[in-house]
Amino acid sequence: MDARAKTGVSIRSAAKRYGPVVALDDVSLDIAPGEFVSLLGPSGSGKTTLLGILGGFVQPSSGAVWVGERDITFAPPHKRDIGIVFQNYALFPHMSVGENVAFPLRARRQPKATWAKKVAEALAMVELSGYESRGIGQLSGGQRQRVALARAMVFEPQLILMDEPLSALDKQLRETMQIELRRLHRKLGATIVYVTHDQREALTMSDRVAVLKNGRLVQIDTPERLYDRPCDAFVASFIGEATLLAVTRAGDDAVRLVDTVLRTAHPLPRGDKLLLAVQTEKLVIDGGDRRDGVNRLSCHVTEVLYQGESLRVFATLADGTAISLRQPGGHDARRRIPEPGAPMSVVLDPQDTIVVPA
Repeated sequence: MDARAKTGVSIRSAAKRYGPVVALDDVSLDIAPGEFVSLLGPSGSGKTTLLGILGGFVQPSSGAVWVGERDITFAPPHKRDIGIVFQNYALFPHMSVGENVAFPLRARRQPKATWAKKVAEALAMVELSGYESRGIGQLSGGQRQRVALARAMVFEPQLILMDEPLSALDKQLRETMQIELRRLHRKLGATIVYVTHDQREALTMSDRVAVLKNGRLVQIDTPERLYDRPCDAFVASFIGEATLLAVTRAGDDAVRLVDTVLRTAHPLPRGDKLLLAVQTEKLVIDGGDRRDGVNRLSCHVTEVLYQGESLRVFATLADGTAISLRQPGGHDARRRIPEPGAPMSVVLDPQDTIVVPA
């Protein structure tokens, strides 16, 4: 890939309205050259609309899109120099692998003498060297996904857009391809914008994740900060397995949950309506560690679910408030979990005590 593939993207106050319906509402976003950014959100959040505006398939009602120093807001798709990988791959079944990958070169009228070399290089990038003559019907789902990626890269685009390209794959293959795409991105240094509704996929692959809701950009941050420091209740509940519990302010660095005061290592948000966002794996069964400063909660176990690599434990606090935690599925962990109906003490570190505005 040449240096053009490391061009940054700037989305400025982009909006899209369909009559009274607002699909995208004043979204601004800067993507650094070579960055992998995922657009994450539920159905109707605006992520696909935003990707369509980037690709030229949707014209914004207002706002602008820049790629590098070029305003492409109203440029047609074929003049944007953007590679696109669709959810269903959009491969031509009557063409061979090599013909599919060469199609963007033919569409852009690049010299035919260069096609074979560029196709071979693109297929080598996705580890499909020698597959030029194969039929699309002879490929597995993972191989088709790689062909679609090679086709998106073959003409050395400034930007690659991906619209849920792994959603049609089974769970094991999807997780394998997430790692493969992440590895390939590091190798190429391409700028990638990736749409997904899968939180784990976004956290696994991205340099940053942009969370959208109702057409608005709610938060954009690194996976670690997004998970550990959500900006509000929506992000906290959408990322991971958070339980949201109503709490009241009990000082500058503490909140009260039922009859227990919990310290937090983070500044409390403004306002009186606060929620404690507890990720299931951040709660730990008290093993008798008497360290000072950790938060402890007393509860009663109601149910234990075996889920293979982990155990999901459901419990209630003194007032009946429901909480849950996830523990490793090993034999030792199973021995430490009390039987349903028995009392249990759980520990929450102040660093993991996250309070968000309701």
